[in-house]
Amino acid sequence: DLSTPRIMGIINVTPDSFYSKSRLPDPESALETARTMIQEGAHLLDVGAVSSRPGAEEVSEQDELERLSPVLEVFRKEFPEFPISVDTWRSGVVRKLRELFDINVINDISAGQRDPEMFAVVAELGIPYIMMHMQGTPRDMQEAPEYAHVVDDLLQFFAERVHKLRKMGVNDIIIDPGFGFGKTLEQNYHLLRELHAFQMFELPLLVGISRKSMIYNVLNTDPEFALNGTTAAHMAVLIQGANLLRVHDVKAAAETVKIFQQIVDSPDRGV
Repeated sequence: DLSTPRIMGIINVTPDSFYSKSRLPDPESALETARTMIQEGAHLLDVGAVSSRPGAEEVSEQDELERLSPVLEVFRKEFPEFPISVDTWRSGVVRKLRELFDINVINDISAGQRDPEMFAVVAELGIPYIMMHMQGTPRDMQEAPEYAHVVDDLLQFFAERVHKLRKMGVNDIIIDPGFGFGKTLEQNYHLLRELHAFQMFELPLLVGISRKSMIYNVLNTDPEFALNGTTAAHMAVLIQGANLLRVHDVKAAAETVKIFQQIVDSPDRGV
């Protein structure tokens, strides 16, 4: 239910994610983090085994599965009904993990562009699908991103991808503008300022800006000290209609959503 803003907790089973404190090298540490996130108010856990930081190297499909499977196994044992998303662009990974662990959502940073079979597999399995915009690949996306107009270009991109998915019978779609994925600092903030434009699709909107360079570069700091800036940016995107926040810090995000809801739900006139 995304009628009110929800929180997706980031579970990185990678050795090289950009925020060092989010790296969870084994199932036990991932499970401990997941327990904390759920207690603090996460509605969904997003498990990824391939870093998508700028300049990240490729990981094979087999390695991705070998990283994901032990974590998903302990999650399903401890949280059999809790919604789990898998952050992958590979349809083979989707098919295997749906079969083994009944994963609930797919979070694809390439919107089906890196694996031409992804849309067909999502349609076949009937699984909700998050599609993100990315210009280029993680290895080269920040080298020289260019747009005629970043918001208009993304609106056209999503219009084409949503149309294709719907023709294939996929209706449970969430869109993610992909902050930091093939965008300059200025383009990211242009996108943030006009985020409300994406409401034209009448689809849930996911935003992932937690501790990213668009936050810490403005503050002249690093990911470790970017929580305050992240919280400020989270309130800005909530005001513009974000439905799902993908975050490292669930408690802070939950408090932000609570304040936002108090603003939204306050009566029109004084009591």
